[in-house]
Amino acid sequence: MADGADDPSVHWVEPRLRAILPLDGFHLSRSLKKVIVSDRFRVTTDTVFREMMALCAEPADDRPTTWINPVIKTSYERLFQLGHAHSVECWLDDELVGGLYGVSLGRAFFGESMVSRARDASKVALAHLVARLLAGGWQLLDCQFITPHLESLGAIEIPQADYLRRLYSALSDGGAFGAATGAVGALPAAGAAVGVPSPPFAAGDWAALDALGAAADLGAGRATGSPPGYVIAQLLTKTS
Repeated sequence: MADGADDPSVHWVEPRLRAILPLDGFHLSRSLKKVIVSDRFRVTTDTVFREMMALCAEPADDRPTTWINPVIKTSYERLFQLGHAHSVECWLDDELVGGLYGVSLGRAFFGESMVSRARDASKVALAHLVARLLAGGWQLLDCQFITPHLESLGAIEIPQADYLRRLYSALSDGGAFGAATGAVGALPAAGAAVGVPSPPFAAGDWAALDALGAAADLGAGRATGSPPGYVIAQLLTKTS
């Protein structure tokens, strides 16, 4: 994190209490389910990653400053190019009105930031993310810090030791890490020092949800989008 948008440095934070959102514990309220099923928002993934980061970094009434500085932007854009970062975007007509981005490592997904410029946009984006992680075999969704907004959607706080056990489990399934293994070339030595399993990691399948959507007959108009809301709601209803 950085202390501000113009801060040239980055510092690492490891909270003693870590926020996670158990993938089997997402809280799908009746009202949120209606919004998702209505497909009021057009939801896409990985189509405007840079713009998603920029929207998250914009000042708002409840957050006048940002921790997303140029170093972080450049680093995450590179991770995206390597296939290790993803975004979920919510649109009203042709306007980007909310969403989130994060980093995937093995079967762990680390949410970095999310934003809403229209009512329920960030909730819908998070619901689509959880559905995608469930479909793709992820085990851990790291939210870093708890907020009332995240808590209302099912996020919890756990001690650091518990978090590390879950993280190691999500990284220790074996198998192939995925196509873009170059991004983790420095991890074996660094990981060995703290007991983190070395690559290759078993990677989650980001496209698995799209296969479910294809079975639901998405149509050509959804070729680059997320599955329809009723598919998302069906996945999440099983966890609520």
